[in-house]
Amino acid sequence: MTSPLTAPAAEGRWTPRLWGTLLVLCAAMFLDALDVSMVGVALPSIGSDLHLSTSTLQWIVSGYILGYGGLLLLGGRTADLLGRRQVFLVALGVFALASLLGGLVDSGPLLIASRFIKGLSAAFTAPAGLSIITTTFPEGPLRNRALSIYTTCAATGFSMGLVLSGLLTEASWRFTMLLPAPIALIALLVGLKLLPRSSRERDHNGYDIPGAILGTASMLLLVFTVVEAPQVGWASARTLLSFLAVAVLLTVFVQVERRSPGPLIRLGVLRSGNQVRAQLGAIAFFGSYVGFQFLTTLYMQSLLGWSALHTALAFLPAGALVAVSSTKVGAIVDRFGTPRLIAAGFAFMVVGYALFLRVDLSPAYAAAILPSMLLIGAACALVFPSLNIQATNGVDDHEQGMVSGLLNTSVQVGGAIFLAIVTAVVTAGAPAHATPQAVLDSYRPGFLVVAFVALAGLLITLTGLRTRRPQQTVVIAKSTAPETSLEASLEISPETSPEAERVPTRD
Repeated sequence: MTSPLTAPAAEGRWTPRLWGTLLVLCAAMFLDALDVSMVGVALPSIGSDLHLSTSTLQWIVSGYILGYGGLLLLGGRTADLLGRRQVFLVALGVFALASLLGGLVDSGPLLIASRFIKGLSAAFTAPAGLSIITTTFPEGPLRNRALSIYTTCAATGFSMGLVLSGLLTEASWRFTMLLPAPIALIALLVGLKLLPRSSRERDHNGYDIPGAILGTASMLLLVFTVVEAPQVGWASARTLLSFLAVAVLLTVFVQVERRSPGPLIRLGVLRSGNQVRAQLGAIAFFGSYVGFQFLTTLYMQSLLGWSALHTALAFLPAGALVAVSSTKVGAIVDRFGTPRLIAAGFAFMVVGYALFLRVDLSPAYAAAILPSMLLIGAACALVFPSLNIQATNGVDDHEQGMVSGLLNTSVQVGGAIFLAIVTAVVTAGAPAHATPQAVLDSYRPGFLVVAFVALAGLLITLTGLRTRRPQQTVVIAKSTAPETSLEASLEISPETSPEAERVPTRD
């Protein structure tokens, strides 16, 4: 169902209410990214205050990832079936309460539980918010502009989270947990007034309960297995059996979806090459960046002795570049198309990661680190909005939540998988005598993995450019001269002039 807000958008004018709607959705995405990046710097203080072991601390991060990555598919389809506005607002309220709980608890298990609940609620707000945008703004320049602003808020939230965590942790780690609560509450109150009402899907073919159970279980188990693998061993019986169970669950899930009259994921969506490339690109993009950010943080704090705030400021140029470019990316997408921008962004990432391999134990920031940060920032500005646009273009309104959930699942699963792989590579090469130079040398294979993941994303994107063919169109020439014949007025051509009207033909 198209929102009534679409009408002014279609005319090219963004009303104050339309801007307010977009800002509410951006606030939720900003909080999701902020929460992911902010907790990392606070972990040492949390462990000291609550007397938690390293393995328990790891679950403060992993609990959020587990809830978020495991339930995104269900969250996306729920938004389609039960109403995007309703699902978004309820989940945002739960997020605010869980943030408050996380800042007040005094035990590790309760803190982990609050983090899982926050991840679970984000698994519903993220696809619901994205699908509200794609059903409110018509496909084309207006949607591209809205999505570029929306995805920029995610990158800005992630960058600001690093800086804010350094500042807030100096006072108390609890402030890092409490900060999202008032922001989420304000967004909820404003959203109640501004978000467009959306009806439930009336003509669906029932609820895919078996698919929901199997899809959620397989994603939860996959994320859990990947997160735990570095600790228990990739070749351990537990890890191998878990991966086998994931494969079985996914196989059964696919069979159920093929037979279900109202599937959780309509598998026919994945027949589109652009859709598949968007999903694989999301896995490579976020997987490579999370691995890079993890290793770079260790390098700066453990080897260079930088403070948490100093480290956060080192990442800031990348986030600032993304924020500054937010209003321009939509127009660039309109001109060059998503495949070209994604390819260019991945090329920037590969070069940025490769340049970072030059770092040593006494780097000059401007010469050794800043070029990589600027290239990676440019890559994020181009790739993330373009992936969202490519994944949601050409999808019917009633399936926007499903596709949004699938894209966010690719992002989270990619981050979890490649972070675990990078961690395993670095751990395997850990030196017996941990001199600073030996430790830095053990990081380099991890940086190479990150670069190769980005290179894989580039190659996947290039396949779309290579196979892309011009769409055959019927060109109806508009002329002030009298028409003399049918042949003079109609011409079959793959191209058209600015004065011609393009009418797509069926394949």
